[in-house]
Amino acid sequence: MNWFVEGLQGSGKSTLVSRLSEKYPDHRVFREGDYSPVELAWCAYVTEQQYEEILEKYQELRQEIEAKSYKEDDRRVICYTKILTDVPGFHKDLEQYEIYNGRIADDAFKDIIFRRYRNWNDDRMIFECALFQNIVEDMILYKNASDEEILSFYTELGKVLAEKKLHILYLKTDNVAASIDVIRKERSDDQGNEMWFPLMLRYFNGSPYAKAHGISGEEEMYAHFMHRQELELTICREIFPGRYTVLQSKKYGDADLMRS
Repeated sequence: MNWFVEGLQGSGKSTLVSRLSEKYPDHRVFREGDYSPVELAWCAYVTEQQYEEILEKYQELRQEIEAKSYKEDDRRVICYTKILTDVPGFHKDLEQYEIYNGRIADDAFKDIIFRRYRNWNDDRMIFECALFQNIVEDMILYKNASDEEILSFYTELGKVLAEKKLHILYLKTDNVAASIDVIRKERSDDQGNEMWFPLMLRYFNGSPYAKAHGISGEEEMYAHFMHRQELELTICREIFPGRYTVLQSKKYGDADLMRS
């Protein structure tokens, strides 16, 4: 079996992935930023020419870049966030080669995701937010896609995944603000200065979706998260019936996992 752990930010996905890895020690774990057969979050997706240009531009990091790069057909995947460096502008530069945040055309976006899922044939894997979070966020916030368009996208993707062994564990959050408040504190520096939340809020406020609807701020972002959760649960019910389990965020036990 392959496990897909999904849910909103702060719902406890990382903790659940760790629990699953303990329960299934023979499974490989893929978190955001890792080289994954299905997910490209926090990774640069480049042509061979772009890859050579990056190596030439950052010659002092050549070995590190090569060590974190993987060849796929005529492309290279660079797990650039796994490269620790003080070289000015490196991470910001490679960020432009990610597939999310409206950086590529809709058709190319769909083709990349579908092609990688078609090519994925392995077993015994555990994925953290590889199926919903980044795709749905991009489609809502940067492509201004309607719920119907997103459901149509997943209807097609569901057909691609019809014969794959997978089960979705969805962590449902009842109180978004409380869940986010936990990670606001966790992702702060030693002086208590928030590091993650201001970036998340800026990401939301600056999105084409927020600008098109004339909205901004914490409450509007929380409303977006609740909408996204309901949409993702709808996708589970309609596209993946019998292949998902809903767990109450931070309120489930081992017995709940055993029934999955």
